[in-house]
Amino acid sequence: KSLAGLPPRSMDSVVGMVEALESAEDGVAVPALARALGSCDTPTCRLLLGDPPEVPAAPPVLSRDQWSLFRRLFHPDAPTAERGAVLAPDGSTVALGPLFAGMEVGLARAMGWPNRSAETPIDALYAVTVTEALATSVLLARGGDGSRAALDPGGCWDDVDDPQNYTLLGPSWPVPEAVANGAMDGVLLGTRLARAPVPLADLLRGYYGTGNGTEKGRLPSSSRRRDFGVLVGPEKLEEEVAAMLKVLRGLPPTRELLEDVGPEELVAIAQRAARDFREVYVECPPIVPRCMWGARPYRGTPKLLTLPLDFVYIHHTFVPAAPCRTFPACARAMRSMQRFHQDVRGWDDIGYSFVVGSDGYLYQGRGWRWVGAHTKGYNSKGYGLGYVGDFSSASPDPDAIALVRDELLPCAVRTNRLHCNYTVRGHRQMGHTDCPGNSLFREIETWHGFK
Repeated sequence: KSLAGLPPRSMDSVVGMVEALESAEDGVAVPALARALGSCDTPTCRLLLGDPPEVPAAPPVLSRDQWSLFRRLFHPDAPTAERGAVLAPDGSTVALGPLFAGMEVGLARAMGWPNRSAETPIDALYAVTVTEALATSVLLARGGDGSRAALDPGGCWDDVDDPQNYTLLGPSWPVPEAVANGAMDGVLLGTRLARAPVPLADLLRGYYGTGNGTEKGRLPSSSRRRDFGVLVGPEKLEEEVAAMLKVLRGLPPTRELLEDVGPEELVAIAQRAARDFREVYVECPPIVPRCMWGARPYRGTPKLLTLPLDFVYIHHTFVPAAPCRTFPACARAMRSMQRFHQDVRGWDDIGYSFVVGSDGYLYQGRGWRWVGAHTKGYNSKGYGLGYVGDFSSASPDPDAIALVRDELLPCAVRTNRLHCNYTVRGHRQMGHTDCPGNSLFREIETWHGFK
């Protein structure tokens, strides 16, 4: 249902409320308040952090609408699809429960808190953010078709300027993209707080870039997948999920799920959970769906590609000529290109399969499944990837290069969208054009698969 009348469900709103609470005369412990409202009320949270505090009266430093929003964002009865989800300035959606739980553990560690789970083998920081949700999710998906049913697609907001309602693009499971983002951010920010405690409003503002107009360039939050992957290797994640499964076996609410799971299967479940999480949320790059950048509908009937494909064609957009470094700027560029392709060129849709921003994100054009309009005569043979900008004399940022070369292309092979012996070509090799610009062309000549 609509939350009309309340402040936007954005990270900016959250940071404003956190700042007000922290600056109150008797300074409110915000993570404890979040837990009082139900943000981390799972068996493991209770085991590690204790029973949640009593729900206090409305803090006088928040307006009635702010307190109403704060309660809704942390209330345990909200459906999983939108539980505590807010829109961050980088265009990603973040569930606040795992984020605030991770920060609570980090602050407790900075104060010398011994891990409450001395009698259990789990790391509290991973337990309250990612491993309990992931372990439970995979257990619930057992007996299914063996696909990654436990990990959700992302979702979309009704209005990115005044986000109120968030809708998943698929069926709901315990680890939708918003929860994965909140979990990774909770680990990263909890680790930072354990080293050096700072006011949470300052930490959140610096990480998400709130309150600075979000037009100042790439934000730290857009690197969460890479940063989490560096901090938490595959073995560590698998080890923590396995330890979590052993703990869940002893807790009454989850005991039943593990009744028939032997030691060998427990190891296999942990391996699968860690592998799936890393493949979906760490090793594959984040892609902003069409509904988030404000795409018009496709005109006509799209044609299906026959996967896996053999080719990748690299383009630059030329217009816009400047790289886009923020979500609002990249979303504007996408809408502008789609208008040009539909209204001037007369195409059914934006031509590219995907567009590469310099903000840390890829933007969905035609996507993985549909034939594009990017490389005349070859549209059904390969994906067309367009870098936003004119790269005749300057190259894209190194991390915009790596986003495609090191993340998207290997991900496309692993997910069977590209053949493992795929070929990379520049647009100019397929027709009379300077695209993708001399500088970008020299760069892709060094890539694996270039011919």
